[in-house]
Amino acid sequence: MRSQGHSWEETRDRINEEITSGRLAADTRLPSEPELCVLHGVRRHSLRKALAALVGEGKLRVEHGRGTFVERAPLLNYVIGARTRWHENLVSQGLTASGETLAEMTLPASSRVAVALGIARDTPVFARSWRGFANDLPISIGWAYHDTRRFPDLPERRRNEPSITQVYRSYGILDYRRQRTTVFSRLASEHEASMLMLRPGQSVLVVQKIDADLEGNPLGFSEAVWAGDRVQFTFETDQPTVMTERHSDVQ
Repeated sequence: MRSQGHSWEETRDRINEEITSGRLAADTRLPSEPELCVLHGVRRHSLRKALAALVGEGKLRVEHGRGTFVERAPLLNYVIGARTRWHENLVSQGLTASGETLAEMTLPASSRVAVALGIARDTPVFARSWRGFANDLPISIGWAYHDTRRFPDLPERRRNEPSITQVYRSYGILDYRRQRTTVFSRLASEHEASMLMLRPGQSVLVVQKIDADLEGNPLGFSEAVWAGDRVQFTFETDQPTVMTERHSDVQ
């Protein structure tokens, strides 16, 4: 048994870290108070204060007669319109938007990427893989592709700018629109489930999109996989949108 000296703040932070890391999944019932006291090395009154703080933050919920449970992640309503912007979507709902680059490389455009960008197959494109977070909870992973001829030093500029919108502006593209969006569902791969902190076998929403300048010339093509239980999409655009449903293995 650990010593009974940890503060309620330390206990709150420990339990919060277990939630955000996915070790305590949504709807998981917490152990009893005596078990938690032993597990976290804390006195009961400090434990209760820590749990109350996490309930107040929306991380836990108390079901009388049943116990304390990890709260489900708040559902993000992601609005897809003619001018869809990642950061603005999250901030408008009081969420903190952040992201990380997983990989960057230059590769020949596949047929699918070439058609989306309006270029010849095997034309060199910049490919970037990323993971996006809302309040430090992963909600999407994906790949984005850009023509190296139109954006010759895009990786360097991307590292110095907070968003792709700012990157486009650095090239003199002051505005752009969502040209096409395709959405379908399928089961998450093992890798996707791990990256998005999902249970094996959960569904994900796949969003393929093309952004274009105001003259209709494609700027970028991306495909993102979203945690299906954490997001819903609202379409507010007169641009072509294709919605299908698939249940197949990841290509």
